[in-house]
Amino acid sequence: MNQYLDYFFNFLSVEKGLSINTLNAYGRDLSVYSDYLKKHEKITDPAVVNQLMLLDYLNFLKSSGLSPRSRARNLSTLRSFHRFLLRENYTEHDPTALLESPRSLPALPRLLSKKEVECLLQAPTGDAPIAVRDRAMLEVLYATGMRVSELVGLRLGDLKLDIGCLNALGKGSKQRLIPLGEVAIENLREYLQYGRPKLLKNLTSEEVFLNARGKKLSRQGFWKNLQNYALKVEIKQKVYPHMLRHSFATHLLENGADLRSVQTMLGHVDISTTQIYTHVIQERMQKLHQQYHPRG
Repeated sequence: MNQYLDYFFNFLSVEKGLSINTLNAYGRDLSVYSDYLKKHEKITDPAVVNQLMLLDYLNFLKSSGLSPRSRARNLSTLRSFHRFLLRENYTEHDPTALLESPRSLPALPRLLSKKEVECLLQAPTGDAPIAVRDRAMLEVLYATGMRVSELVGLRLGDLKLDIGCLNALGKGSKQRLIPLGEVAIENLREYLQYGRPKLLKNLTSEEVFLNARGKKLSRQGFWKNLQNYALKVEIKQKVYPHMLRHSFATHLLENGADLRSVQTMLGHVDISTTQIYTHVIQERMQKLHQQYHPRG
């Protein structure tokens, strides 16, 4: 099994050019799958896996508490793996061919209200380099709708502040140009002029956002800081970086932005992915109607 997995991940990385995050997601799913086959089916060769074994595996995932959405993602990973093995003549059949994905209603993304966003953006206070950095990061994240991996991956050459934009390196190493608002630009300039040099000290780096040691700030580091700021301003719900991306898209659409423009800024390949935010707006309107209309 491990040999076939190595072949598969080499294909995903070299030929398909998938990102590290996507490869890690595939790796987690296939690690659980491989362990299950060894423990429950007593096999290590994917060539002998059949449809019944896969059905048993999906039931195992269900009994483990995975949602239909997560089980569907797992099955998608297994489809890719077994189709690869068949195409490369490592196996003679694809046991996933006739399996249907578990169905679920699309989960609406969680987001912050405009008031909550405003409180969060004002949470980092003071002139300390970390506070200056975090103000810039929060403003940029909300101004652009970037993924947190894109935010912490920004390099100095990606900033086009003279034209009010930045380059984001998204999934599949695809670049897109995203406009920045005046407030985000102002906070970025302050950080680049005063905060970043103090964090950098005597080191050299092309990374925009640095930690206290002058190295690239990690996704986990930013996530932790974000949660601390959310607690500081007493936001009731648990806050994670993608909520600012969801809030960015929803607030744009609420204020009249067209769906295609939002799709481009988010870097969505398929507009149906962006359309989920129209469902969010519809749900919020229904709740407001029920709450305030005398016949609601």
